[in-house]
Amino acid sequence: MTSTESAQAGAGQAPAKAPAKDPWDLPDVSGLVIGVLGGTGDQGRGLAYRFARAGQKVIIGSRAAERAEAAAAELGLGIEGADNAECARRSDVVIIAVPWEGHAKTLEALRADLAGKLVVDCVNPLGFDKKGAYALKPEEGSAAEQAAALLPESRVTAAFHHLSAVLLQDESVEEIDTDVMVLGESRADTDLVQALAARIPGMRGVFSGRLRNAHQVEALVANLISVNRRYKAHAGLRVTDV
Repeated sequence: MTSTESAQAGAGQAPAKAPAKDPWDLPDVSGLVIGVLGGTGDQGRGLAYRFARAGQKVIIGSRAAERAEAAAAELGLGIEGADNAECARRSDVVIIAVPWEGHAKTLEALRADLAGKLVVDCVNPLGFDKKGAYALKPEEGSAAEQAAALLPESRVTAAFHHLSAVLLQDESVEEIDTDVMVLGESRADTDLVQALAARIPGMRGVFSGRLRNAHQVEALVANLISVNRRYKAHAGLRVTDV
C-alpha cells in the first residue's frame, strides 16, 4: 500500500480518544486565600486553624470585625480577621460555616461580595429534640442548593460537613483521619476543593456528585452525632475502594 493509499484508509477512522484524566491529578491551591464566614464558631475556627497550619493564607469573617480579629489573634498562624463582607472580597475561596439559622440571611447580604468566588458550603441543617439530632430539609433541597439559589454569580460547592470541630481545633492532633465528600456542578471547582482538603494531613477530598445530592451528605451529620454520643468518639468517614 502506498503512503497515499494509507492516508486515505486512515481518513475514515475515528480519532484516538485522549486518555482519561487521572481523578487524583489535582491543582496546586497553595497560593489561594481562604476565607471562613462564621470563623468565630467552633467549626469555622477549626477549619481556619487547619488551613493556616497547612500554610494557606486565611481570613476569618464575622458580622462584627472585632470578634473576627479577636478569634484570629487567638489562633495565630498569620490568620486575619475582618467583617464578613471584607472577608468575602479578599478571599479566593470562601467557606460558609455559619449556623443554619442565619444561613440565608448571611448569604443574601453578601451576594455582591461573593460574586465570582468559589464558595464552599459546609452548613448542616439540623434540628434537636429529646431524641437527639435529626436532619431538616430546606425548601431548596439542601443548604448547598439554597446557597446556589441565593448566589447566582458564585460557583457553589459543598464539602467539609463531617469533620469534628473538637479534632480540628486540637493542636495535639497532627492528622485528621477522614475523607471529605465534595459536591458541585463543575469538575474544575470540585477538583479545587478536593485539593484544598488534601492540604490538611490525613484528609482526602472525594468527588461525590452534583449539588442535588447534597441533602443526604448534610443529613448524615445527624447520624454521626448519634455515633459520637454513643461511643464517646469524634467519628469521621472513609470511602473504600477509591
